[in-house]
Amino acid sequence: MWSHISPHLPQPKNDEEALVTLHYARTCAGSVPIRLRCYSHAWLCERGLPSGLPDWMKPKANRLYPHKVKAVGIAVKAMSEANVPRARAIEKAMSDAVLECYADGITDTTVIRSRMDEARRDIDQ
Repeated sequence: MWSHISPHLPQPKNDEEALVTLHYARTCAGSVPIRLRCYSHAWLCERGLPSGLPDWMKPKANRLYPHKVKAVGIAVKAMSEANVPRARAIEKAMSDAVLECYADGITDTTVIRSRMDEARRDIDQ
């Protein structure tokens, strides 16, 4: 239909491009209800795409449609000053293991935890 209405404008090549265009247009349009604009903003951000939502509306959008953030905590205790280098080496090995998992696309927490424990054991040996 878009090609008949405005053939002089760039046309979406597939359904995915059309959906991205629709969501971007909704974030820009002041006539669209705020809730829908915020949803489209979240949809675009989730996919790493730019949003046309004004900066003053973004905090509201983040409250309406919060997003999950994955994180890993690493803590190593050094009982004395003599153990600080060992503790730092363990922390680095565990951190590297996590980064390798994420680089490989592994997000399963049990796998990540086992790789961290394995890295810790490797330093102790």
